[in-house]
Amino acid sequence: MGEGTGDAPTAAHGRDHDAELGAAVERARHGDEDAFARAYRIVHPGLLGYLRGIVGEDAEDVASEAWLEIARDLGRFRGDGAGFRGWTATIARHRALDHLRRVRSRPRPTGIEQDVLDLPAQGDAAGEALDALSTRHALALVAGLPRDQAEAVLLRVVVGLDGPTAARVLGKRPGAVRSAAHRGLKRLAKQLKGRGR
Repeated sequence: MGEGTGDAPTAAHGRDHDAELGAAVERARHGDEDAFARAYRIVHPGLLGYLRGIVGEDAEDVASEAWLEIARDLGRFRGDGAGFRGWTATIARHRALDHLRRVRSRPRPTGIEQDVLDLPAQGDAAGEALDALSTRHALALVAGLPRDQAEAVLLRVVVGLDGPTAARVLGKRPGAVRSAAHRGLKRLAKQLKGRGR
């Protein structure tokens, strides 16, 4: 199930598809394979970008494991499109952490995981800076953040989760997640400004 992503969607882009995603997931729960394929196409690019931030080059393999679990357990899922994105992100995160344990490596010391939530306003320099970067370059920069900040930014910007959902995925308080995302984006903006972008 590993197809390329191109540029990852922004948080707003992901939320724009929530109604369509919710309808597709509901049909997929009742055995509609085309609907499952549609849900996959909506969710997969952001999920793959998130996994690249955690496990790097192994993201495709981890995503495949996550999608197998998602497909297996889809009948038990209850919720809307936004809930489905959060549910899939939680499964992907668990698969990524299992993968990291299997290869006996710790997540990047400057990686992702304390707390994360509301991003700065649209006109904020950090958000504009991220929008101007290619996905690969952005993920490389995000990987250089402290782990809590990186995962918060990935869940909010790449996967497109809202603050409370990102907090549930991480098992953190919303305020802590919001703070980590804000600090991460400020740090990225400062790095970009220093590089003349």
